[in-house]
Amino acid sequence: MPKAIYETIYKDLKQKIETDVFAYQELLPSENTLIRTYGCSRNTLRRAVSRLVADGYVQTMQGKGVRNIYQPVSQTAFTIGEIETFRESAARNGHRSFTRVLLFTEFAISEKQSRYTGFPVGAEIYYIQRLHYLDEMPLILNHNYFLKEAVPGLTKEIAENSIYQYLENTLHMTIVNSKRIMTVEKMTQIDEKYLKMNAEDYNCMAVVSSQTYNSDGVMFEYTQSRHRPDYFRFYDNAVRRPM
Repeated sequence: MPKAIYETIYKDLKQKIETDVFAYQELLPSENTLIRTYGCSRNTLRRAVSRLVADGYVQTMQGKGVRNIYQPVSQTAFTIGEIETFRESAARNGHRSFTRVLLFTEFAISEKQSRYTGFPVGAEIYYIQRLHYLDEMPLILNHNYFLKEAVPGLTKEIAENSIYQYLENTLHMTIVNSKRIMTVEKMTQIDEKYLKMNAEDYNCMAVVSSQTYNSDGVMFEYTQSRHRPDYFRFYDNAVRRPM
């Protein structure tokens, strides 16, 4: 089945669910209606709906149809099974967001940096510190390492807007997967300074470290995201598989 059609239907239904075109707890239009609306086959529509089910947006009800079960949250929530930017997460949950670049520089990876980033020693990278704000509140401090040869032309202005938009729309990179590790770590002076946290109230951070790969199998990014613990939330829709 054509992937482009399936992706288009999935994204359109997802957008309508997130913007309350289909209200919470209401049934989506019938399968036959959606097939006529999108001019697609039954299998193509069902694949799009199956992905919405897996993402926790809808629930299939035997003999009744498909019900919207999506609810936005009061704080930004990232999905575990997807690669989603801070801006995309904020927009999905109806919040305003912006990014401030604290540092933009270039250097070669040292032996010590190679051990925790996964980049080879000597690799030329862009190093960026970015502070993400949600509704005027600083929530996430990002330490981004981007492989220069994979992301040529990266600038501070792009980093303040959307790096992934630049990679996908300008460089036409296909971002495939990201390996993540979530830990709880001691708060640093930098965390306290930029995230406006009182050390007497908080002494730890939720930290997500990720290595991200493109369709050529190249690890082009290592990022350590340091989250305020009172606003940290990752979302997953777990499914029990038959044994």
